[in-house]
Amino acid sequence: MPEAPVSARPVAVLTALGAWLIVALALGASGRLQALQPPLPQLTLVALTAGALLATAKVQAVRAWALSVDVRVLVAFHLTRFVGSYFLVLYARGELPYAFAVPGGWGDILVASLALLLLVSGPPETVRRLRAYVAWNVLGLLDILFVVATAARLGFAAPASMQALLRLPLSLLPTFLVPLIITSHVVLAVRLRR
Repeated sequence: MPEAPVSARPVAVLTALGAWLIVALALGASGRLQALQPPLPQLTLVALTAGALLATAKVQAVRAWALSVDVRVLVAFHLTRFVGSYFLVLYARGELPYAFAVPGGWGDILVASLALLLLVSGPPETVRRLRAYVAWNVLGLLDILFVVATAARLGFAAPASMQALLRLPLSLLPTFLVPLIITSHVVLAVRLRR
């Protein structure tokens, strides 16, 4: 039997993502992330994001999946950004600073809510919907870059203020979710231009 084309094997991509998630969970549970001092948390995020982007560009199975999966799957991943509501809870408890939690939390909630509206509206098959997807993608990318920059700035200025991001469950942000969120925005930009 001939081998299935690479694009027909999303299981490999999902398995790799599952393995990455397990490693990120184990690392968060180990407490090792909490010992990291700047610039190591920031460099970890940059390295994982660069790795995800590189894998998407250079690994044939990943690239084929990214270029063939329904764009709504990529948008649906951004529903995880409802985590912004937890930022607000942690701010209210005094565990995250206002400068990160409130703008970042509300920004993520807005992006996740708009993603939900896009998903309900249907695929970007009309000019109007395509423009809505493109506008959402730009907004979502700007929001996540703002959140990352704010976290990095505050992490350098007052590392203790950002410790919640180095403990589970939020440790999954720098070690898993944010690199994938940024990568998905790049993939969506490529896909929506076609």
